[in-house]
Amino acid sequence: MKLRDILIVFVKNPEFGQVKTRLAKTVGHTNALKVYRFLLEHTKNVALETPVERQICYSDYIDFEDMFEPREFIKGLQRGADLGLRMKNAFKDNFDDGYKKIVLIGSDCYEINSEIIVDAFFALDKKDLVLGPANDGGYYLIGMKKPTPFLFKGKNWGEENVFIDTLLDAKKLGLSYHLLPTLSDVDDENDLGPLEELINRNSKTG
Repeated sequence: MKLRDILIVFVKNPEFGQVKTRLAKTVGHTNALKVYRFLLEHTKNVALETPVERQICYSDYIDFEDMFEPREFIKGLQRGADLGLRMKNAFKDNFDDGYKKIVLIGSDCYEINSEIIVDAFFALDKKDLVLGPANDGGYYLIGMKKPTPFLFKGKNWGEENVFIDTLLDAKKLGLSYHLLPTLSDVDDENDLGPLEELINRNSKTG
């Protein structure tokens, strides 16, 4: 990995009632926010363990006083009407800024670690694309070393065919690719896994 490698982290501003809304339907907005704050902290720590430049991209507004220290993270704002446009723009902006290898992750995966992200950057030495499939049919990570906006078009974001459709598009474009381990995102109560203890503790103290 080199100085011109960058890890982009997409986050939602952690506002009550605005995060983990599918999870909140069964556990409530207070617990959903608690889980999301835990996921943000985990994602931050994983990013800090990864020896590359880092950018945090907020959904609604740039927070200069949150857990993501400006000395450790370049701060930016997501741009676009849907997730695909926001990711496409994030890659374009950073390629325009001169970065050579770019990896983008979200903030919903409690199983991700720095070793997986490092593997993604190393995979880009030989491959055009790297993807981390999620159990829900999407992906928790995407990385590339040249702009490929077609990968972000025509997807039903949030549905179970996003990963396979992206892979099929990569094959159509003749891109070489590397697949990372399949991990779990937290979307609803069934995805909580070890994070369920956060809910239990909150219930006992509430």
